Amino acid sequence: MNLIISILQRTMVAGTPLLLGTIGEIITERSGILNLGIEGMMALGAIIGFSVTYITKNPTLGLIAAILSGGILSLLHAFVSITIRGIQTLSGLAIAMIGIGLAGMLGKSYIGAPLSVRFSEVAIPGLSKIPFIGPILFNRDPLFYIGIILAVVSWFILFKTRWGIIIRSVGENPKASDALGINVSLVRYLSTFIGGCFAGFAGAYLTLAYMPSWIEGMTGGRGWIVIALTIFAQWDPLRAILGAYLFGGVDVLQYILQPLGIPVPILKMTPYFVTIIVLIITAREVMRKHLGAPKSLGEPFIKGEK
Repeated sequence: MNLIISILQRTMVAGTPLLLGTIGEIITERSGILNLGIEGMMALGAIIGFSVTYITKNPTLGLIAAILSGGILSLLHAFVSITIRGIQTLSGLAIAMIGIGLAGMLGKSYIGAPLSVRFSEVAIPGLSKIPFIGPILFNRDPLFYIGIILAVVSWFILFKTRWGIIIRSVGENPKASDALGINVSLVRYLSTFIGGCFAGFAGAYLTLAYMPSWIEGMTGGRGWIVIALTIFAQWDPLRAILGAYLFGGVDVLQYILQPLGIPVPILKMTPYFVTIIVLIITAREVMRKHLGAPKSLGEPFIKGEK
């Protein structure tokens, strides 16, 4: 029983950065902007969060700086995608490489440096004592709780408020939205910025809660998994919760299977192999149910064009 609890606890930790990144990507893509630069934004958020916390000894400041760094980098993608109407896939890939490169350069002096402060587990009085469930769900770090709350709030905003209707309408039919007086470019800029902030938040989680240290390649491809999770969740933040912790469990599984003698390279491939399978299955389900990405996802909007 203790082993199962330990595995599930590690799953909650491993899935949280995936959830945070996925929420942000859902918001961005709902507005019609495809952001493939999540990996770079996460990497930059991870090193900015670590370095600011290391210098100030204040993880809250580190988290804020990481969130802003992801948002600022996302504005470059927004400028290319919205203002000059560049190819969004190429822009996103470039942003990913820029973020990874910046993180590697900024993090050289911090490799192996210990972090004396971090976001530690906080037990919720009463609930943390519930057998089995308590240690798994109610004795986690504050960022875990914030991630779950943000997923629910994001779902509510997207599907139950006027702001959500505007974001989704811009992603579905920007020409009709423009005809109704909606500033399509502004909505897309804000949505992309918010998505970048979430990516920076996800990166900060890695260095401030998951593994309070810095190593190059810290994100380990999680940004690419986030893109797959966005499709798996069918652009729904609530479904993202299930998907993120499912993939978190797959990530933890590779460490559990190591004592069985399975080659490490094969184990490291496991999350990405599962990602491909899920993408194939989800794509077929999306086609069958006629559900899927916003209709204008990845397409530039030219005001006044008929």
